Amino acid sequence: MAKIITEKKIRIDVPEGKKKERIDVFLTNSVENATRSRIQKLIKAECVTVNSKVVKPNYIVNPCDVIDLTIPTNPRPEETEAEDIPLDIVYEDEFLIVVNKAAGMVAHPSLGNYTGTLVNALLHHTKKLSDLNEDSFRPGIVHRIDKETSGLLLIAKDEWTHAQLAKQFYHHTIDREYWAVCWGKFKQSKGEVVGNIARSTKDRKIFTVSETEGKHAHTFYEVMEEFEFASLVKLILKTGRTHQIRVHMSHVHHPIFGDPVYGGRKIVYGLELQKIKARVENLLEIMQRQALHAKTLGFIHPHKKEKIFLESNLPSDFIQLLEKLK
Repeated sequence: MAKIITEKKIRIDVPEGKKKERIDVFLTNSVENATRSRIQKLIKAECVTVNSKVVKPNYIVNPCDVIDLTIPTNPRPEETEAEDIPLDIVYEDEFLIVVNKAAGMVAHPSLGNYTGTLVNALLHHTKKLSDLNEDSFRPGIVHRIDKETSGLLLIAKDEWTHAQLAKQFYHHTIDREYWAVCWGKFKQSKGEVVGNIARSTKDRKIFTVSETEGKHAHTFYEVMEEFEFASLVKLILKTGRTHQIRVHMSHVHHPIFGDPVYGGRKIVYGLELQKIKARVENLLEIMQRQALHAKTLGFIHPHKKEKIFLESNLPSDFIQLLEKLK
């Protein structure tokens, strides 16, 4: 199959309050999956400009600088290829599919992940997938969940079905319930977190709650069970922002257990640190990702005009974590 060479362009507007640091360090912390050696090679190849001028790796970034970065990417297939990858299908008819996605599986091909994705598996499973998305790498994908989050994902087989389901997501009429193990015991058994979610000015690869920037985000939570230093929590999304649950739970000082990005892999609660340290390390060996699972999914079937409500089983690592906590 013929290959095409692509490049990724990134523009970064350095905020006014940014402290001064070398550009290779700044870009390593700002660009997803970047390493310092890779960034230095790009700078030396004149793929990085600041205020439209080529710079050296030791250039000191100043507030209000405009940085443009061109990243040549590896060749990618012109079309996504079908792959014989097992799928846990919870529901399927001639119009749509609901899959219980495994943790570690990327939803669709993207930079660095052109194989082994859910879409590769779906193309092997069925010849019918919606082409409503703008690019050919996301056929049928109506919504997404993070790579290391497990749970229910909705797939459309045709464009009309896709559009009708997308409207339900847009109007927040989809019922979605997530289960998570969060650090600590909550002061209130029920509550909500409201706060805009924006990219962090310190690290562009992650998100944070902001009073002035970003998009409105709203999460409801309910504690289902408490343990010594953690809680099993049910979460319902009023909005659907990137990393929303993970960011909101970290913001209220109850990060999701095992989350490597938002503080879930360090001991956050526990009066006797040394006493629980060995236990926590053992639990983190079991849960090597964020303990977050998209448990239920409810929607109106576009063709049948009836409510479809589905529930998925917790994955083995989640079950084992709960058993150990109990």
